[in-house]
Amino acid sequence: MTRRLALILGIVGVAIALATAGVLATTPGLIVSLDDAWNLEMVEWRSPVLVGWALVMNVLGGGWVATILTPLVVAVLAALLRGWRGAVFAVAAFAVSAGIVQLVKKALGRSRPQDLLIASDFGSFPSGHTSNAATLAVVLWFLFPTLWVAIGSAVWTVAMGFSRTVLSVHWFSDTVGGALIGAGAAFLVAAALWRWVRLPEVLDGLEEQGADPSR
Repeated sequence: MTRRLALILGIVGVAIALATAGVLATTPGLIVSLDDAWNLEMVEWRSPVLVGWALVMNVLGGGWVATILTPLVVAVLAALLRGWRGAVFAVAAFAVSAGIVQLVKKALGRSRPQDLLIASDFGSFPSGHTSNAATLAVVLWFLFPTLWVAIGSAVWTVAMGFSRTVLSVHWFSDTVGGALIGAGAAFLVAAALWRWVRLPEVLDGLEEQGADPSR
């Protein structure tokens, strides 16, 4: 992973999500058709066990757990591994992600599915739960850049998005948009704070070799 690649991934992720919002606001036909079909399928899949699991995911991925506890725990972990700069990166990633989500929600004002199983706030696109999960996934990967962390984080993000559609609190495209914004925001913050994100020993090694650590 290089700074340039992180920047590209961040821009592309957020741009696709914003473009999707634009399509939903102007010519939503195809996306709405796919969302309706997915929502109907989720209603058919519902069972007490599946809904119970989705309700647990709802608690873990939202409210004070996601907005306060999770960023705090990750920030403490980052501080232990990278010092205060790592903690700033983690907190900034969550803050930027949440900020973009709220701006898009208010700008688009998309209605949620009518058969949702839980009460939720205004604005269906994008999914804040899924965005938070994707941000967590990318931040953890930067802290622990291993294959298993990448796989586990990806599974967590997909599971969170799926759980939102099981409860019909979000359309399928909402979860995709949330994941793109969450991951994209984290990559953008990482690119902006690259010297704080990269492992110190890696930076030292690059500088000793005369390489550009910003790449």
